[in-house]
Amino acid sequence: MRILIVKLSSLGDVVHSLPVLVDIKSKFPDAQIDWVVEPAFASLLQFNSSIDRVIVCSLRDWTRHYFDASARQGVRSFLKELRKIPYDVVIDLQGLSKSALISRCATLTPKGMRVAMANQTDGSSYESLTRWVSNLAIELPKKIHAVDRGRLLCSKALAYELANQLDFGLGANLAHLQTKTDPLNTAKPSTVLHKDQVLLIHGTSRADKAWPLSHWIDLSKRLITSGYEVCITYASDTEQEFVNELMTNVEGLTLWHKHSLGDLSNLMRNCFGAIGVDSGVSHLAVALDLVHVQIYNFQTEWRTGPLHSPYQTSIYADPTPGVDVVWSAWLNLAKRKQLK
Repeated sequence: MRILIVKLSSLGDVVHSLPVLVDIKSKFPDAQIDWVVEPAFASLLQFNSSIDRVIVCSLRDWTRHYFDASARQGVRSFLKELRKIPYDVVIDLQGLSKSALISRCATLTPKGMRVAMANQTDGSSYESLTRWVSNLAIELPKKIHAVDRGRLLCSKALAYELANQLDFGLGANLAHLQTKTDPLNTAKPSTVLHKDQVLLIHGTSRADKAWPLSHWIDLSKRLITSGYEVCITYASDTEQEFVNELMTNVEGLTLWHKHSLGDLSNLMRNCFGAIGVDSGVSHLAVALDLVHVQIYNFQTEWRTGPLHSPYQTSIYADPTPGVDVVWSAWLNLAKRKQLK
């Protein structure tokens, strides 16, 4: 059976969709799975042993430069790659018009079908075109976690029972990055587990999800005093400015310079834990099964926060959680992990 998954972005959404690979492969070991994704997130998928082909879709660039010859050539090349193989099932996990159009462009086998969500779920974007271009639109519970939404859709599309165990499938797959790192990146990810390393995940695409600098300073000092090696990184100029400010106020921080997503994932998997705001990298820390405290300024932790792990939790407060409550949660989780 050949399956195409369409989940273009964002990082958090892609991470939340990873368990469907483990679910499908556990029920259909011989299934061949391809995935359409935006370039920024391809490196997270390209070494995943459950995926046969990662099809990169630069839709945003093509739309922005629609009249450029290079953009038109990019579209033609993408469609050629997309249509290279006919699929038995095309599953739109995005639920937007752009993902619906991509699903429609894919080639089906004679008995193939396109599957999509039939309705919007609480807190998630949805555009009705996705159901109209599908052969099968599946109704989902209105209130459902982002991880469960994708898993339930795929289980109904392929008619299998969901396992109770949640597995993002990153542990073994990221080991491939030891030898296949980004050729443009000089980082050399280590295989050594740093039992005292804690990554602070401060960056977010929305300013209203951020945690105050003063809180990060206070938390960093507590971690360092407790014997942890505190690591920080950045993905943009704005985040780099924040990192510089934090390093000015706190001595002894370990800076990870800007990495590809694949290499960052590999560095993270060797950490003991992470503390972060509601962001894609923070969700990645959850998927990597790190000890993790996730900080929420909005009461949406039920939809995207950690699930079922005894070493992970989400903390919500309005306007933002204080350092004491985050620190207390970290100490409890870290102790639980160390006593395992």
